[in-house]
Amino acid sequence: MNYGFFRTAAASPETVVADCTANANRIIDACKKAGAQGASLIVFPELAVTSYSCGDLFLQTTLQEAAIRETERIAKKTASLPILIAVGLPFASARSLYNCAAFIFEGKILALVPKTYLPNSGEYSERRWFSPKKNADAETVYFSKAHPAVPFGCDIIISDADDERCAIALEIGEDLRAPLPPSSYHALSGAAIIANLSASSETVGKAEYRRLLVKSQSARTLCAYVYADAGHGESTQDAVFASHKIIAENGTIIAESKSFDDTICFADIDIERLVLERRRETTFSNCASNANTRPYRKISVDLLSRAKTFSKNAPLFRTIDASPFVPNDESGQSERWNDILTVQAEGLAKRMRHTGVKNAVIGLSGGLDSTLALLVTVKAFALCGLNASGIHAITMPCFGTTDRTYRNACALAKETGVALTEINIAEAVRVHFRDIGQDESIRDAAYENAQARERTQVLMDIANKINGIVVGTGDLSELALGWCTYNGDHMSMYGVNGSVPKTLVRRLVRFCADSTDNKNLSAVLNDILATPVSPELLPSERGKVSQKTEDILGPYELHDFFLYYMLRFGFSPEKILFLADKASLPYTHEEKLRTLRIFYKRFFSQQFKRSCMPDGAKVGSISLSPRSDWRMPSDASAALWLTEIDSLK
Repeated sequence: MNYGFFRTAAASPETVVADCTANANRIIDACKKAGAQGASLIVFPELAVTSYSCGDLFLQTTLQEAAIRETERIAKKTASLPILIAVGLPFASARSLYNCAAFIFEGKILALVPKTYLPNSGEYSERRWFSPKKNADAETVYFSKAHPAVPFGCDIIISDADDERCAIALEIGEDLRAPLPPSSYHALSGAAIIANLSASSETVGKAEYRRLLVKSQSARTLCAYVYADAGHGESTQDAVFASHKIIAENGTIIAESKSFDDTICFADIDIERLVLERRRETTFSNCASNANTRPYRKISVDLLSRAKTFSKNAPLFRTIDASPFVPNDESGQSERWNDILTVQAEGLAKRMRHTGVKNAVIGLSGGLDSTLALLVTVKAFALCGLNASGIHAITMPCFGTTDRTYRNACALAKETGVALTEINIAEAVRVHFRDIGQDESIRDAAYENAQARERTQVLMDIANKINGIVVGTGDLSELALGWCTYNGDHMSMYGVNGSVPKTLVRRLVRFCADSTDNKNLSAVLNDILATPVSPELLPSERGKVSQKTEDILGPYELHDFFLYYMLRFGFSPEKILFLADKASLPYTHEEKLRTLRIFYKRFFSQQFKRSCMPDGAKVGSISLSPRSDWRMPSDASAALWLTEIDSLK
């Protein structure tokens, strides 16, 4: 199984100007190398068979005929390879000479696609030799004796015979820079992968401009974009070409070569991800319906049936981020963390301005979630021009509270300048136990949840007393797993962490610890980061945490990984497990599989809590709010997903 992945390659072999035989030899060699790596598509530069910089030699029949002959030889020599080849050559019809790209597969010239927009300024003089194809009529042309009727035009998509989602089209060089690139129409007509055979001269700053074009076009068209640039061997009479190769997917570069690097660039494109994204983004389908694009000719070949199967142990030519909610790009990270904290704080500040309250109430446990919520609340008060003394932090020790979390809660309140009140709820909970006939020695759900509900009651009543707002502390991961007490810590007047998963909570608190000038605050935050995650509802022995959440549920790092790929893309459990095995997650396959089952079982069973979760601003691409991102019946069955998981090994 390929899990929706399609391996592609971009190649810029060294060329010899006007020596079609030498160029064809190198193209054939590159095809064999790419085929050996399991690539199903390889893209070469513009006019790669002749080289791009032939000048007036393009008008010589000797060169034109050699290009046809050597393209035929490329087809014959690669006939046994299960790889679709896109290679550039000049093609002369009875009336005009065209800058073309040929699709080659299993020894056949499947189609010829002419360049639409020909640059004719600066170092480019393409209109001196080539003609654009001016009409959109579907044509066939005589290529050779072996290929007397080859489809010719810009209306061609190559697709897999059994899976039309695997659909490939191409444009050439300057086409990408046009206000309306041909690739936009290709994508709206079903192409998920766009190949660009290019010859872009290298000038200062142009590489970054190229990246921007490729990234933005792949994002706008929700496609994968494979770009291969001309390089070594091209004439340097007036320009230099840098062999720049880029493979992007929906706005993200997933593989790129260095400049002047002749090695083949590989990437595994996730076609399933692109298709699911197109289905989700209604703007794309609406645009496709309104575009009035001409009918495309679709040529079916057996691309996937001969493709190399992806296995659990084989390398994947793309990076699977172990923490998809946490950006791993070092550049601009401080700005990113500040942006997230500001979004959280602005959400709360707006609610406070609207309600006119000047006080906030927050349950401070000394754990990660309430710590982040407090830091966000302090920021919100600053945005409202209010003093932090209006923040009322309530610490409510009970049966499971440890000395460490208690000390940290007190120190955190002191260092942030908020008002701290301690209310020991143990006696109130015991009175409640007597009222409902609960035996305190029975440590069941009622024993645990009574404490969480007592804390929420205290917070709500204090908020009423001081005309304040209760700030919720629960995070996205807890909402996904239902790891919260219904009408207990599950409830608040505004939840600032509701769309922030546990892995991101940890990273934001670490950022605050690293960026503050207050050494005492930094020390407290670092100790909170080092404290095991726990609801602290069961009695502790000798001050040690007796109830570690991740020992019960499995690692939050895994749960957040599963949540991201399930919600963001709708992937199956099998594919998510495959991705988890490819990511640098420090857990065994068995641990991942066991945690995956817990995730799905809890996710389905706990929807009723999410159906009435409090308001809170969306921070990232995923939210479980029933008012915006996630609408799911509380009584939906998980049987299909659990059955699939149980079949995995």
